Amino acid sequence: MVHISKKYYTIFFFITFLFQVSCQNHGKLDIITDIPSNLDENSGIQMFTSNSLWLIEDNGNKDNIYRINLKGEITRQFEVKNAKNDDWEDLAKDLEGNLYIGDFGNNGNDRKELTIYKLSNPEWEQGDKIEAEKIEFVYPEQKKFPPKKSKLLYDAEAFFHWNNFLYIITKNRTRPYNGKALIYRVPDKKGTYEATLIAEFEVCDNQDTCSITSADISSDGTKIALLTYGYLILITDFKFDDFSKGKKQLIDLGLRTQLEALCFKNDSTLFLSDEKSHLQGGNLYRLDLNKF
Repeated sequence: MVHISKKYYTIFFFITFLFQVSCQNHGKLDIITDIPSNLDENSGIQMFTSNSLWLIEDNGNKDNIYRINLKGEITRQFEVKNAKNDDWEDLAKDLEGNLYIGDFGNNGNDRKELTIYKLSNPEWEQGDKIEAEKIEFVYPEQKKFPPKKSKLLYDAEAFFHWNNFLYIITKNRTRPYNGKALIYRVPDKKGTYEATLIAEFEVCDNQDTCSITSADISSDGTKIALLTYGYLILITDFKFDDFSKGKKQLIDLGLRTQLEALCFKNDSTLFLSDEKSHLQGGNLYRLDLNKF
């Protein structure tokens, strides 16, 4: 019987692991790193410095924000005071450096009160906790909780900040699926509001790949990116408030994992992340928009 040392077993399994990773198909996305396993349910990302990103997780996880570097290591975290993670679904930031947490996940369309938490720039904070102000809102068009299946339009996982307002793009859960999304607007100041309905538009008709899971706007205000499970909708040549009338480019990312978050690194590059599910995903990616 041939004896193989533990050392060679280790080398063999390491080479096998590298081979498996290299053979994974990431479509049009360039993989940067894997996300820490305790952040498998990451649902929002934003960037403040060139070498790190802030993340949140969604329903059932801690009331925390986390900073990771581009090696996938957690380098800092804060408990968010005056906040509760009912269903945190996206992160946004403004040009002054404030960070916004969208606590508006609403799978069953039965939440009567929704919240966006406004935080100061986390890069400036000390200690292990960070204060939050509440921006509370309702959708005035929703009359029943939940509405009938054909009106399940009031879940949301995507928003961005522009010019003193937060723009929320809803996630469609209608049965039968009709591919529509709503755009709402709320002020970026502490208070309680009725969200203003800006527009209704059709994304596409495939439920598996058309529901919007994250959004961001470039710092120069010329591009809006909407993420779905496998596609990117890039909007240009638009005017506010109804940016849905702009030019839309549908980009097949070539990946069908649970893509949940995106943010602009610069005006031509995006960072994206997906949840870890069924041994797939859990990664941080980069997408160069100049390729399209």
